Amino acid sequence: MKVTAIVFAGTLLVAAGASAQVTDPQIAKIVVTANQVDIDAGKLAAAKASHADVKKFAQTMVTDHAGVNKQAVALVTKLKVTPADNDTAKSLYDGGVKNVANLKMLKGKEFDKAYIDHEVAYHTAVLDAVDKTLIPGAQNEELKALLVSVRPAFVAHLEHAKMVQASLAK
Repeated sequence: MKVTAIVFAGTLLVAAGASAQVTDPQIAKIVVTANQVDIDAGKLAAAKASHADVKKFAQTMVTDHAGVNKQAVALVTKLKVTPADNDTAKSLYDGGVKNVANLKMLKGKEFDKAYIDHEVAYHTAVLDAVDKTLIPGAQNEELKALLVSVRPAFVAHLEHAKMVQASLAK
């Protein structure tokens, strides 16, 4: 499973890097998709995880990413921007579906470890995409401001995931 998370994260980085010239509608689709992927995995983990810290982390992912999606949808609605499909969003969606399918086959400590390992890789890749592609590519100042304002939450998620990952290794 760790290999799957790393391959998925690499796919995100390659897709985001290949889309250095992203448009605001593409960024909107990427943001909503990235959050939904983590919400879907978080819902599964909140229900299926065996370790209390993993369950708590998963619920945090559901709550926080739903909040970001709500902000993003409100902003694109206000700006009259229709999210546009693109390779990065498709890669995120496909990777998310594969991740959930893989996680559904696991249980107990194996599930917990696979979920957290994926979250560490995923948040690392998302932060890289935010820093190198999404923020620099955003043309609309309000969209750029939203990306900048939610970045610290993604950093906190990564650090939290790393803490849980370390506790599972004990």
